[in-house]
Amino acid sequence: MSATDLPASHAELMDGVYRWQRHIYDVTRKYYLLGRDRLIAGLEVPEGGSVLELGCGTGRNIVLAASHYPDARFFGLDISTEMLETAGAAIAREGLSAKVSLARGDATDFDAKALFGIERFDRVFVSYSLSMIPGWEKTAAAALAALAPGGSLHVVDFGQQEGLPRWFRAMLRGWLRKFHVEPRASLRDVLESESQRRSATFRFKTLYRGYAWLAVVGFRK
Repeated sequence: MSATDLPASHAELMDGVYRWQRHIYDVTRKYYLLGRDRLIAGLEVPEGGSVLELGCGTGRNIVLAASHYPDARFFGLDISTEMLETAGAAIAREGLSAKVSLARGDATDFDAKALFGIERFDRVFVSYSLSMIPGWEKTAAAALAALAPGGSLHVVDFGQQEGLPRWFRAMLRGWLRKFHVEPRASLRDVLESESQRRSATFRFKTLYRGYAWLAVVGFRK
């Protein structure tokens, strides 16, 4: 799907949401987007490997991952031009432009070869984006389809806060709705079903009493 074919309503919505927020996004989100650093540490990217982030946002995760895996090549996809502008500036500021490529695209339907010149990746990760993507199940399927043999998909996102007080869950859900965020109750089931269908391994971990969920789907070589 080309940039001109992107679904205008969602792209415009995301640009509207983040036109100003992107300038303070990383400062504020560090307090409640929990588990991102744990996901990055667990990527275990092979030497010289390739890594794709779907919904790369401000580039915060790619910059951090690049410092963890200096021999890897990174690619970031986002539907928001506003976020990509911030991400590009952050990547350039850190001197990573030669090893990080960004593209505007729809995470539910993208052509990696056309966008990046590469079809398969050793690692794909999605950090707190599935809860914002309409048709997010398609993103999970597209991410798995983009993996090379031996590759793995890593996902962290809001859980169902199952171990937390009801009042906290209600407060959090109300706050998230202001930013068009909806925790995906069926996230575990969808990823597990996809892993079974593709004969992949599946690991799932509940973090912080269900505040966040961390999942890994892996293919054998």
